[in-house]
Amino acid sequence: MDFDKRKASTLASLSSNEADKSPKGSLDTPIIPLINALNNHLSYFTTSSCSGRISILSQPKPNPSSNNPTKKKARGGTWLFITHDTADPDSVISLLFSDSTKLIQYSELVFRFEPLIIAVECRDLSSAQSLVSLAIACGFRESGITSVSKRVIVGIRCSIRLEVPLGDTQKIMVSVDYLRFLVGVANEKMEANWKRTEGFLRAFRKSQDGTLENETGSKCSVSGGDCNEGQDGLERSFVDAQNIVPSEKASFSRESLVETEGIPGCSLSISQMVIAGEPIERLFLWGHSTCTLESTNKAEILIFGGFGGSGRHARRHDSFLLDPLHGTLREINVAGRPSPRLGHTASLIGDCMYVIGGRADPTNILSEVWILNTLKNEWRLLDCTGSAFPPRHRHAASAVGSKIYVFGGLNNDTISSSLHVLDTNTLQWEELIAHGERPCARHSHSMVAYGSKLFMFGGYYGEALGDLYSFDTLTCSWKVEKVGGRSPYARFSHSMFVYKYFIGIIGGCPVRQHCQELTLLDMRSLVWKHVTLSSMDKELFVRSTANVVCDDLIMVGGGAACYAFGTKFSEPMKINLFPSLSLDDHDSSRELGENEVNKEEKGMMENGNVLLQAPHVGTGSPQHPEMQSLNVENQTGQIDASSWVVKLEKKHAKLGKDILKKFGWLDLERKVYAQEDGLFISFPVTEKFCAIFSEDRFEVLSDHHPSKPFRAESLLLNDMSSSIALDILKEYGATKLPDELVQKRKACKSPFKIMTEAVASLIRQKGLSDKLLEQLPNRWERIGDIVVLPISSFRDLIWNSIGEELWPIIAKSLNTCRLAQQGRVAANGTRDSTLEILVGDNGWVDHRENGILYSFDATKCMFSWGNLSEKIRMASSDCTDAVIVDLFAGIGYFVLPFLVRAKAKLVYACEWNPHAIEALKRNLEANSVSDRCIVLEGDNRITAPKGVADRVCLGLLPSSEGSWLTAVRALRSNGGILHVHGNVKDTEVELWANHVSKSISEIARSEGHRWEVTIDHVEKVKWYAPHIRHLVADVKCRQI
Repeated sequence: MDFDKRKASTLASLSSNEADKSPKGSLDTPIIPLINALNNHLSYFTTSSCSGRISILSQPKPNPSSNNPTKKKARGGTWLFITHDTADPDSVISLLFSDSTKLIQYSELVFRFEPLIIAVECRDLSSAQSLVSLAIACGFRESGITSVSKRVIVGIRCSIRLEVPLGDTQKIMVSVDYLRFLVGVANEKMEANWKRTEGFLRAFRKSQDGTLENETGSKCSVSGGDCNEGQDGLERSFVDAQNIVPSEKASFSRESLVETEGIPGCSLSISQMVIAGEPIERLFLWGHSTCTLESTNKAEILIFGGFGGSGRHARRHDSFLLDPLHGTLREINVAGRPSPRLGHTASLIGDCMYVIGGRADPTNILSEVWILNTLKNEWRLLDCTGSAFPPRHRHAASAVGSKIYVFGGLNNDTISSSLHVLDTNTLQWEELIAHGERPCARHSHSMVAYGSKLFMFGGYYGEALGDLYSFDTLTCSWKVEKVGGRSPYARFSHSMFVYKYFIGIIGGCPVRQHCQELTLLDMRSLVWKHVTLSSMDKELFVRSTANVVCDDLIMVGGGAACYAFGTKFSEPMKINLFPSLSLDDHDSSRELGENEVNKEEKGMMENGNVLLQAPHVGTGSPQHPEMQSLNVENQTGQIDASSWVVKLEKKHAKLGKDILKKFGWLDLERKVYAQEDGLFISFPVTEKFCAIFSEDRFEVLSDHHPSKPFRAESLLLNDMSSSIALDILKEYGATKLPDELVQKRKACKSPFKIMTEAVASLIRQKGLSDKLLEQLPNRWERIGDIVVLPISSFRDLIWNSIGEELWPIIAKSLNTCRLAQQGRVAANGTRDSTLEILVGDNGWVDHRENGILYSFDATKCMFSWGNLSEKIRMASSDCTDAVIVDLFAGIGYFVLPFLVRAKAKLVYACEWNPHAIEALKRNLEANSVSDRCIVLEGDNRITAPKGVADRVCLGLLPSSEGSWLTAVRALRSNGGILHVHGNVKDTEVELWANHVSKSISEIARSEGHRWEVTIDHVEKVKWYAPHIRHLVADVKCRQI
């Protein structure tokens, strides 16, 4: 029986009045709309279903005297209770605790919640994949495909089930309160199940309206999933939604793949690389990094990290060298290598590869910088200074000179829009305050350097992005590039590369399987060109890397996890790019300013000489020369003679450039650039040209009548005098202007330089010594919108005498409306802040990190950036159903991560600083967790609870030893975990850990506990002072 006959038979049985084969005998009412929607589709019909149920199953106990105990057999059973709606706790309790239950045959009782499950027969594998992808995207992540007797069946299901043994019909082993709790949990799961079901129905109906992705993968209305879901979660949801079948082939007409734009009829072949030396599976990676190492006799690709590899797939920290010419792969064994990671970047400067950021696990996002010296084969973790560089992965980085520019990235829920630069000479980070058209936050984008500019394309920010930005490192400005031709489709997790005068884009999500496309941006004409790649159906260029070696593009790694077919990795591939060079059109080979020479001028070029036809050139008497001059705009103020340009209409650019070059007036050390959307070209001119212009000494055109125009054949460039040349520039509308690039470069100063110049001007005006400038800070912090100057700055009391003028200047230099200076933390029990507001009304700030809002008065409460990693670590702990006591709660540094991120059941927050308590209560309300926190005001040695805690946090520096006894008393009788903070000399870490363990053990024994006390882990949070580390010991106390 074929599909259509089976479907007709099934639908007929559904419409009949007879009971079906299920125990209930009919469809569950809540999912009838979904069943109807599936059955109305040409490619599907349902064979069985359940909307979800809460039940108590009475099941006979297994017979221990069975002759064949190894043979499994269903024991049967009956439902003592069942509902497809939420359950009434009182009804369940009265049922189980009534005497009638004991009269039932002796059986085990199991409480269950089972979510929606639907079996759908599909017409073919392709329609089954679409349905599975949609179900997974809607939260039914256990969905899958099975094939039975040539029938393709999809099971739509999820994992939010619950199964708890209650005892038996003779004795219920749980209390009434616990049973009521169980029913509440089951009801919550039932409501979540309904929500997913409704979402799936909406998505299915929407897909039938034509918004579900087409076969080429060019659009996808299915959710992209949570950005923070596993390392492959975002790509996985897109790949699954695109019907990617690793083994399935598709046939396409070659003609259908030819682009009508860009490069007509062009196709480049993809060839699979043959790997020797190491198993090819070691290159089954994604989220790794690569750099091209070039020497005089060969080029190799250096590969580091990523997810995958041979054997069990995991994050890696292996390093390999791949010879793309011979396919030889060899591992580099280097001691002291970084921890396993993916989503990092690698940038090559000289012989050193700099690895930045990445993700070590779902809760450990990195900000560290490692360097691999490729000559010495030596890894080293760098201690970088300067601006704070927040942790991130899936960012982009490119090197220009000795600097590495990093944009965007992902840190838990936070998507970054910041641009940081690392100076590899000074090992200092700086966050750039860029000008121009700044891009939105994004991750999974790509960025390359071309000359002194960075070019960035795509990424993800709630949706796939398709914009192209450039960043000029000289002028510190962003720009949205307006490029001719068809733009590449929006994408993320793709690769970019530079090949000669092309910037290339390849791969990414959404995936275009069987129809790979390589997009090239011609940097001379700024036009997109598209090349079809002859697909091998083995490549999946998602989170892969692209490296150019000679004329070959080497693609390493890439892949995604497809729920229906498991993990798919791309094998190393090679694409020869040389044929793309022959597809260039004539005009695009010319330099800027030569792109569109008008046809008359084009016809006047012969044998290297240009025949000029000036529209109207005047003459004067040799004895009384008529003074010719160029138009000059914006001449106010003193401008350096080497900071001028001559602006010409684009159609006259070629002629103007030839004239300037002939007479040595073109400044070859500066750039030619376009203005006003390319309508005008600006040529930098030399001091010699400016001097001629300023003296107004021009030769005259004695051979021509003032009213007589030049004829094309009448004058050759080689025979032209400087006077005639200036006349011609004048007649073509040449205008002398200040060089915008130079002005912008001068204007684009670092905040420190702006501050230094402004303060220098002020102190000279006041007659003070320039030595005071040594006290200006080169580092500062931002707390909310307040810039905080370090305590070490502005030490001299004389600054106070000019404070009214000084502080607004500093604030303006640092681009802030509120300015403060840090004082020493008060040496009292409450550790008050002594921050002084210099500019602004008050010290209350809102600071958000790791998805948590902290609000506090910075003048009264301390706040430390250095504890971020520890707050993230605590937030990642599994604290479900845990009770926590924080003995030094402050404004909620650890209380909030425990409640908001770690989902603690209850937190007791002990604090005696009234300012901190005010902020703490405000923060609990702001983060909607006040119902799970009890604030205990006063000395924790008096107020702290006893015998309630699964964990105790002791976050006091320099030492929390005074409250160790209080912490032990707060733990439950069977023990728990203590997080003990302390400042320790870097040479005494082990001694301190032993001291903590021994002391806690002795305290526990004195309190009558028989505990085994061990140090599970010692976390190095930050350097508190030279040779002084802030440590946290995780002390595990277990009852013996």
